[in-house]
Amino acid sequence: MRPDPATAPDRPSAYLDHAASTPMRPEAVEAMLPYLAGTFANPSGAHGPSRSARRALDAAREELASVVGCEPDEVVFTSGGTEADNLAVLGAHAGRPGPVLASAVEHRAVLAPVRAVGGTVVPVDARGVVDLDAARELATGARRDGGAVTLASLMAVNSETGVVQPVDRFCEAVRAVDGDTLVHCDAAQALAWLDVSAATSRCDLVTLSAHKFGGPKGTGALVVRGRAARVLRPVTYGGGQERELRPGTQNVAGAVAMAVAARLAAAERDATLRRVAALRDRLADGLADAVGALEPAPRALRVAGSCHLRFPGVVGEELVLLADREGVSTSTGSACASGAREPSHVLVAMGWDEASAAEAVRISLGATTTAAEVEHALGVVVRAVRQLRLGAAPAR
Repeated sequence: MRPDPATAPDRPSAYLDHAASTPMRPEAVEAMLPYLAGTFANPSGAHGPSRSARRALDAAREELASVVGCEPDEVVFTSGGTEADNLAVLGAHAGRPGPVLASAVEHRAVLAPVRAVGGTVVPVDARGVVDLDAARELATGARRDGGAVTLASLMAVNSETGVVQPVDRFCEAVRAVDGDTLVHCDAAQALAWLDVSAATSRCDLVTLSAHKFGGPKGTGALVVRGRAARVLRPVTYGGGQERELRPGTQNVAGAVAMAVAARLAAAERDATLRRVAALRDRLADGLADAVGALEPAPRALRVAGSCHLRFPGVVGEELVLLADREGVSTSTGSACASGAREPSHVLVAMGWDEASAAEAVRISLGATTTAAEVEHALGVVVRAVRQLRLGAAPAR
């Protein structure tokens, strides 16, 4: 098998797909290793090795809770953000059947279960920000029809555009109609960039995903606060682990690493924001000046790592392929929708036509992004855009 020239060790590269997944922090890797070999026992057992694993799991729960701003017993560990989203939506609907709302730009892990229970999407404006008046009107209509809204879901940070949503005001809008409505926030993309404790303090349910902030894949959590615990029902059945909401032997190593990554991301956030924002601005401004790249959503609305751009006259998928040949990793949207031929549901909800949506590329920076990576990416993308505009599309 021939080596991939884009990943050859002596070739410059730039990983700019942090919204899809981040490299694991060395500290998180180190923290999880003892629980992959030495302390391997099932934390549900009664013997000494199991008690050691249980202590590590409890400590990880406490550490994560301190970052998120909840009580340790409100943290339910899951296999990742998708499971947490599904548990929030399907579990709330099972416990209190009724109308469910979600913004039109949610991740598919929220939209799919919302549609499965006959829920309704809340429109967004041209910037991708949820329409609070529409949310209020939909909740009012549901109540008038005799079915108060069970759950309303709004992500903290959009996974494609990087736009930060007004979660607090969303809570106010739907609860002004019915104070019993549960609010779920998919914060999978948020912890690296926002103080999740403050941003989601009014939410009943909060989704987290470890690999979005330097933790391992296959590990996530759903924060289940107060009254949500009385409503939520499991969507899988088996043992009584995780407050009987998520049965199955816990991933102790993953939980430990997730907690360490969350703590370090929160501690370093301010410095990371300043540094990454400057790198993002350098890249976005350089691409705008050199090839006329457009920013669909105002920079001030987006997190520091988001460099979501539209390249007029260029098919985004072809640009991604061409850039990859020179070691620059980007994407055309959510990794969970890669390969899909239909236009991004996020961009369609923002009012884009199919042709414009096809010209978008998601470039996302992270805590490990360097100035050298940005300069390499800038040169590669400019050359690729010019080549594509001359009609030289990459072979598939």
